[in-house]
Amino acid sequence: MLASNFEKARARMVEEQLLPRSIHDQKTLEAMRKVPRHLFVEDAMKNQAYGDSPLPIGRGQTISQPYIVALMTQALGLKGHERVLEIGTGSGYQAAILSQICEKVYTVERIDTLLVQARKVFDSLHYLNILTKLDDGTNGWPEYGPYDAIVVTAGGPKVPLPLLEQLADPGILIIPVGDRGVQNLQFVTKKDGEITEKTIELVRFVNLIGDHGWKND
Repeated sequence: MLASNFEKARARMVEEQLLPRSIHDQKTLEAMRKVPRHLFVEDAMKNQAYGDSPLPIGRGQTISQPYIVALMTQALGLKGHERVLEIGTGSGYQAAILSQICEKVYTVERIDTLLVQARKVFDSLHYLNILTKLDDGTNGWPEYGPYDAIVVTAGGPKVPLPLLEQLADPGILIIPVGDRGVQNLQFVTKKDGEITEKTIELVRFVNLIGDHGWKND
């Protein structure tokens, strides 16, 4: 597919998948129109990159459905000055979207091959405000905290305590919480030391593995 066709596919993705589902934040929409999602999937799946579904990226992981990426991004309410922690780099697409809206993204991945590939794509696109780390994401990345916002792209049984501790006050954390099959996408806020949670919608994510998540796949 030619570059111009990918660009048209991105525009169609926004018009047909995002706008009808109440994705209205202009910064989120601009990022979704701009970031070349097809570069974050395997060559054999590039023509499916802008479809309304998740896609496998290897090692039992997936790149999330475009709508879910946009929904989680919009929920953070980013203005441009924020420092955002992402848990679960995966393909790198969610971090790339965030990098277009906030000041800096810190992203942690536990699978080395995925992180190496994501870093290659970030560098090729000159997304230089993304810092990467190979580690157990459920422990966060305390060296650079606190973070204005945290987004977790895997489903766990509970909100990891280290992430709450590394969240700024005020701050917003988005995380899927539930069992290994279906989760509630939780919108967690910290304000004046108080933690509140509400459910955005039902979702289905890969497992959040680590000290403060599921113990194994």
